[in-house]
Amino acid sequence: MTEIREYDMGALEKNKNNTKRLRKNLIIFGCVLAGIIVLALIGSSIKNAIWGEAQDISATGPYIATIYVEGTIAAGQTDTFGLPIGYQHNWTLDKINELMEDPDNRGLLLFVDSPGGGVYESDELYLKLKDYKDTTERPVYAVMGSMAASGGYYISAAADKIVANRNTWTGSIGVTIGTLYDISALLEKYGVKTVTITAGSNKAMGSSVEPLTTEQQEIFQSLVDDAYEQFTGIVSEEREIELDDVKKLADGRIYTAEQALELKLVDFIGTFDDARDEMMEEYDLYGCQVIDVVYKDNSLWGSLLNGVNIPDLKGGDVSAILNKIEGDSRFPIRYECELLR
Repeated sequence: MTEIREYDMGALEKNKNNTKRLRKNLIIFGCVLAGIIVLALIGSSIKNAIWGEAQDISATGPYIATIYVEGTIAAGQTDTFGLPIGYQHNWTLDKINELMEDPDNRGLLLFVDSPGGGVYESDELYLKLKDYKDTTERPVYAVMGSMAASGGYYISAAADKIVANRNTWTGSIGVTIGTLYDISALLEKYGVKTVTITAGSNKAMGSSVEPLTTEQQEIFQSLVDDAYEQFTGIVSEEREIELDDVKKLADGRIYTAEQALELKLVDFIGTFDDARDEMMEEYDLYGCQVIDVVYKDNSLWGSLLNGVNIPDLKGGDVSAILNKIEGDSRFPIRYECELLR
C-alpha cells in the first residue's frame, strides 16, 4: 500500500522564513562582534582611545583625597573581556604617588570595604601608605565600611587613625594558604591517571592529584607562620599594643566595631563624615575640598561591552568541584577572611 503524506505548505514556508531570519540575525551579531574585536586590536597608536585612561585628580586648591579599597586586594583583576573590575592595585599605588607629589594635597582618607587579599599586595599598599605619610607628613585616616578584615585591617594599620562604622566587621588577623585539595580518589573514579615529573621531592607539593606529606605540610605551615609574624608585628607597632597581647587577639576571629574599639584596634566608631571632620579639626584643614579618587573605565571597549552578560557554559558535579578548587587557589598565601570572601 502506498502511504500518502499531506504537507502544510504554509507551515513549511513559515519555518523557512524563521530559519532565514535566524541566520540573518546571527550574521549581524557576528559582524558586530567582529567589529568590536577589530577595534580592540587596532595598533598602539590609539590604545588609550580603546582602553581609556582612569580618572585624573582634578582639584582647584587645597584638597583631601579619598582613595577607595573595595573588594579583594589583588592585582590584575579583570572580567571575561579583560576589562578592569574591582580594586585596581597598580593604579591605586600610582595615584598615591601622584598625591605625594601634589602640593595641593593635604591629606588622605582611605575607605576600606574589603575581606583582605594577597599578602604581597596588602603589604605593598601598606608600605605605600607609610611612604606617603613619611614623605609628606600629611595625615592618613582609614575609614572602615561593612568589613575591613585581614588584609583590609592590615592596610588600615598604616593610618594615623582608624574609624570603624558601628556595623563594621574587622580583625580576622591571621594568614591562610587556602584549602589544599586531594582529588586523586575522584580522578580514579573516572579512570583518570596522572604522572607528575619533578626534580626535587617537594617541587610539586600542594598538587591536587597527590596527597600532602607531613614534611610538605610543615613547609607550608612555615610560610604561613612567617607571614603571621609580619602581620602581628605591624599591628603591635602601629597600634602600640604589646606583641604578646596582639597574638592573644590575633587568632583569626572577626570583631565587631565595639569589640575592636575595646581592644584598641580602632580609634573611634563613626561615619565617613565623622572621620573627615575629625581630620579637618585635628590638622586645621577646614576649607579643603574632599576629592574622590576613583577608578573609572571610560574606554570605548568598556562602553561597548557594558552590560553584556556571558552565559556560564560549565555544569555538572565535577565542573563545580574544579571551579571551587580554582577559586580557592587564587593566592598562594593571603591575608583574607574566608567567611567574607
